[in-house]
Amino acid sequence: MPASLDTADRAAFVAAFGGLFEHSPWVADETFGRRPFRDAKHFHAELCATLRRASPDRQLALINAHPDLAGRMARLGQLTAASTGEQAAAGLDRISEGERALLTEMNAAYRARFGFPFVICARLNAKDAILNALRERIKNTPEVEKAGALAEIEKIAWLRLTDALA
Repeated sequence: MPASLDTADRAAFVAAFGGLFEHSPWVADETFGRRPFRDAKHFHAELCATLRRASPDRQLALINAHPDLAGRMARLGQLTAASTGEQAAAGLDRISEGERALLTEMNAAYRARFGFPFVICARLNAKDAILNALRERIKNTPEVEKAGALAEIEKIAWLRLTDALA
């Protein structure tokens, strides 16, 4: 960890790390007071602890802050830069119209079942693995799926953190 981050004021800290969790700078803000961090893994663990201690409503809001994969926001170019890159890494910016229609249908069914979008760490999965995971995870209970979505969000945050520190 750069020493300057352990001495930065709250605004600079949140500006640097507020985007690790999609549209949810509160995670970094509420982790600020637990500095200094020994290393990136310790920092990530503290961020994730903040997330796990959050109210169920706040956790759900964070899940809902994630866009549908290859969804309308992606087609309109309205994703965050991080989400755009992550979806591109999985090949979701290069899918056929048939694949887009299938993903749109599956995303809608998932959202109807659980009340939140399907979240997966796209950078760690190719499009076929994402489609297979969506087919399998829609069978989960809402409790299991919420926990799974939060675990995927933690993976996304780790990759974003390592990018930010590089």
